Amino acid sequence: MRRRTKIGIGVIGSGLVAASYYFYEMAIATNPKPFLSNNRDLSDEMVRLMQPGQTWIKEQPLERIEIEAKDGLTLRGHFLPSPVPSDRIVILVHGYGGVGTDLAGFAYLYHQAGFHIMMPDNRGHGMSDGHYIGFGWHDREDCLSWSNYLIERIGQDAKLFLHGVSMGGATVLMTSGEQLPPQIKGIISDCAYTSVNAVLAYQMKRMYRLPHFPFLGMTSVLTKLKAGYTFREASSLKQVKKAQVPILFIHGGADTFVPTDMVYELYEACPTEKELVVIPNAAHAMAYFEDPALYDDVVEKFVRNILRND
Repeated sequence: MRRRTKIGIGVIGSGLVAASYYFYEMAIATNPKPFLSNNRDLSDEMVRLMQPGQTWIKEQPLERIEIEAKDGLTLRGHFLPSPVPSDRIVILVHGYGGVGTDLAGFAYLYHQAGFHIMMPDNRGHGMSDGHYIGFGWHDREDCLSWSNYLIERIGQDAKLFLHGVSMGGATVLMTSGEQLPPQIKGIISDCAYTSVNAVLAYQMKRMYRLPHFPFLGMTSVLTKLKAGYTFREASSLKQVKKAQVPILFIHGGADTFVPTDMVYELYEACPTEKELVVIPNAAHAMAYFEDPALYDDVVEKFVRNILRND
């Protein structure tokens, strides 16, 4: 091989490695995420609309909880007991770059219905340990760890629901494919992606106008080395095919961050009792704020029907 050719191959290879490290640091490592600010696919209204829930949650008697993850990390979150004696629990799973109390508005709805509320900070987020973002894959096992803690705390007769938004929605779907304790009665997934590979390929093209090959594959290899998972194995779609509990799928009809088409794939793949609600004009993670009355109604009916038939 000619020397010039070898140099060219070396330069290209070095460039690909550098690019994979760049995308890993940007998307997977627990660094600031400036691309979430002023993003055309995310609503600027969300912070304002979340404010009533944030005001309410600050007034509640939150208990800080710590548990140990399967791999030894310390996970932390906030627990809010039901205002009345109850065997009902919901775990609220937040999205990418957030914390558990971001879902305070949802916590209020469940609290009014007599639920104990668990709001964990995902690994690599908030108070929890971790140097990478799991995109739901390792978080699915964390979700089970939180479930087991709550069942032990509340009792074997506990009736537990998982409700996640965005990455949290993908997390609860990835959890659905595991062997669940019988106390988990149902799952609510809001604006989940089909897989990490699919959503990052979409975002790479939309945000950076880059083809996913070869950059995404190289970053996936690096993620396997540094974080222990690949983008293809972290699949809500594959996991939901193994689901054994009822699932409510919610998505915004105007979601261009996690495209709406993904929810139809997930819904079709689910073999259990299921419902699908697409809320027109709702951007990413804005379904509740776009039509709170409809959102409340479908979630309340979904949960009530499961509890009635349990």
